[in-house]
Amino acid sequence: MDTHTDTTATGAGTWHTTPDLEDFLARAGEFLRSEPALHTVALTVTETLRTQGPDVYGEGAPEFGLLEREGQVRAAFFRTPPHWLNVTDLTPEDAEALAARLARLGRRLPGVNADRDTAEVFAAAWQRHTGVTARLRQRQRLYHLGTPAVPDPAPPGAPRVAGETDRELLMRWHDEFAAAVGLGTVRGAAEWADARIRSGGVTLWETPDGAPVAMAALTPRVAGQVRVATVYTPAPLRGRGYAGAVTAEVGRTALASGADEVVLFTDLANPTSNGLYLRLGYRPVADFAVYDFT
Repeated sequence: MDTHTDTTATGAGTWHTTPDLEDFLARAGEFLRSEPALHTVALTVTETLRTQGPDVYGEGAPEFGLLEREGQVRAAFFRTPPHWLNVTDLTPEDAEALAARLARLGRRLPGVNADRDTAEVFAAAWQRHTGVTARLRQRQRLYHLGTPAVPDPAPPGAPRVAGETDRELLMRWHDEFAAAVGLGTVRGAAEWADARIRSGGVTLWETPDGAPVAMAALTPRVAGQVRVATVYTPAPLRGRGYAGAVTAEVGRTALASGADEVVLFTDLANPTSNGLYLRLGYRPVADFAVYDFT
């Protein structure tokens, strides 16, 4: 551990917090890779920080933490200010200990994003230790792609990978998507578009006359998994099968290019998207929740 790492022992184990990404990955990387689907956000965010630098997601230095018990890493968290705390599965006792620890350290958290049970118990513990109010913002479901299926009938048109000439379109759709899902953005539109163009990570669905009508974006492959992170069709064009077609395409191509697993999150309040992904071959993995602290 470097000299900036903060360590506290509890009856449930030992929590370590550090601003050092490499230190965190050296200790918690194997744990995160042990369940790539459940840990998809932690894997992709830390990989982006590793390859693009600590300022890519916002203001202030990221913070990382892990829980060790009996010589094994049992849980991990990260936060990229000003965004929510993201934490892996915790027991109620571990959630209580983490909330107490972060409160003692004077952390000011805007919220938590975790599997449903962990988010609920951590939010309650954070209320007790800080006096803030926790409000459920969104319930989500994590899916993984089983046997891929294609929409039937398929809409007219074809997919293509977005390039430099699509930059302004991607920026606009990025912001419209963020507004539509109600979770804000973790990266600026220009930065997001540039990164996805460099990696070939956005696929557009075009009508036969060449007009883009929908997009689906993939995160880079980490630990064998990729995540479908942004599926968007402008409101006037919805209901025509474009989102299903482009999502089916990115899932198929990801598996064909060597990904072991393709995952995505949905808003459980949106039955249309959940029904669509089931028809495309996605199957539930776990439920998640996002709480705001005010």
